[in-house]
Order: sequence, then C-alpha cells, then structure tokens
Amino acid sequence: MFNKDRFVQDCIDSIPEGQQAVREVVTEAVSDGAGIVAELGEPEHAPELTILNFAWAPCMSLMPHNHQMYAVIGIYSGREDNLFWRRTGNSIEAAGAKSLGTGDVATLGRNIIHSVLNPIGKMTTAIHVYGGDFFEPDKPRSEWDHETLEELPWDIDRVRTLFKEAETRFNAANS
Repeated sequence: MFNKDRFVQDCIDSIPEGQQAVREVVTEAVSDGAGIVAELGEPEHAPELTILNFAWAPCMSLMPHNHQMYAVIGIYSGREDNLFWRRTGNSIEAAGAKSLGTGDVATLGRNIIHSVLNPIGKMTTAIHVYGGDFFEPDKPRSEWDHETLEELPWDIDRVRTLFKEAETRFNAANS
C-alpha cells in the first residue's frame, strides 16, 4: 500500500543516485493508483525536491514551458500527452512527443521544454517529482504563448487560473 511519508523519504534517499533512481521510486508508487488517492494530501515542496499531486481536467492544455530542473512524472489514472519543443533562435519548434497512460513514468531533463494536454474526457491524475523548488527555482522559468510561440516569463498565477478554469468547465459539464 502506498505510504506518502515512505514515498517522500525514498525520493529524498534517491537524490544522490540521480534521476533514474527517482524514476524507479515513482514507477513503483504509480503502480498503486488507489493507494495514492487514499494517501496524498496537499502538495509539499522543499528546496531540493518538490512532489506535486496533479489533477488535469478533460481536454486541458498547458502552454509550452520549462522547469529549470529535472522532473519525473508518473500517471496513476488517465492520460497525459506531452509535446516536446526545442529553441530556434527567438522561438521554439516541435521536436517530439510522448503519450503517457496509467502506470507510465517519464523523466524530463532540466532543460526540457514541453506542453501538456489531457486528451480524454475524464480527469487525469499524476505524481510530479521535481529536482528542486518548483515554486522558487534557482533560474527563472519561461512559458511560450500557444499561438505566437513568444517566450514570456513563467506566471504561476496564470497557470493556477488555467487549472481552475478547466476544473470549473469539467464540474459544470458533470452537474
């Protein structure tokens, strides 16, 4: 059975071994989706590690962005489509894609730029483990406008609004 305290400690213990070791901890954790749902509470973060429990509303799309730290993403229900981008002078261009389903785990390097979509008609839930303080990273983060691909400073309040709006649409459609 998934245990939040044990999971956090296992992630911390894996830091010296690197990203692959954290991936193994996340892979084991997401094999127990029901246990995760029963155990996880509010998101927690620390300067060297942030663990977030994300819920993506159906058809929610998040603009291209970077993290400035590695990330390990484990899906425990639903689907998450990632489009990867690379810098091209003053813009970015698509460079690849990966679709994650229940039980899948992806590792993203500290310089990865990606956009995310929940392409299905139900909530997608995932554990995201970041190799640093997600809310106050060492280097400023960026986001790119969906339409123009113009680089802008990361705006966490805008992202929170996107999550709230998507969840409001989902709840309205299901009431």
